[in-house]
Amino acid sequence: MIIYGTALLAFCHLAGLFLGDLLGVAIGVKTNVGGVGIAMLLLIFLRLYLHKKGLLPQETEAGVGFWGAMYIPVVVAMAANQNVVAALKGGPVALLSAAGAAVACAGCIAVLSRTGRDSTSLAGAPHLEEI
Repeated sequence: MIIYGTALLAFCHLAGLFLGDLLGVAIGVKTNVGGVGIAMLLLIFLRLYLHKKGLLPQETEAGVGFWGAMYIPVVVAMAANQNVVAALKGGPVALLSAAGAAVACAGCIAVLSRTGRDSTSLAGAPHLEEI
């Protein structure tokens, strides 16, 4: 049954690549646009749908979970490698925009980490002074 989770992941990957290619053609570029992201969203939605309908046995869900966890870092690392190569060949504008995006993300993370409250992490735990 775990192999069905792998088959579901493979289907989502192929469908995401196909839809990413179609999106690229639709906007006039000759590359895959968002195929990995589409595949991951498709995998999440299909897993939730099948789970809700009771069509996803526990073993299959374990297969989806395992390969989903393996899929994200491997494919994202491959896509990031391609983006870096393209950015280096694209010139300084691509490098400046990448650096700007990284700085903006770091700033957003810093703001969110200072203002956000996680009520679940230490809920009900005694304070250090009480220990």
